[in-house]
Amino acid sequence: MSEGCSITVNGKQVRVPFGASVAAAVMLASEPCRFSVSGEPRGPLCGMGICMECRATVNGVQHRRTCQMICAPGMEVVTG
Repeated sequence: MSEGCSITVNGKQVRVPFGASVAAAVMLASEPCRFSVSGEPRGPLCGMGICMECRATVNGVQHRRTCQMICAPGMEVVTG
């Protein structure tokens, strides 16, 4: 992948192609977006911002729908 950008997901550097969603980067990092009340790892489900399963903290802003965000160089994502 020669073109793209790097973002940080839970402290891991992840390189993604330009135009990739933050949800895709979280999945590439093998990280869950959050955990259910029973402790089950959760990840993107609908891919269009309705289910809210992809929520994470992006650049310090909580509860961002990562499936609706495009990666930008230097982004910091914290899940869980």
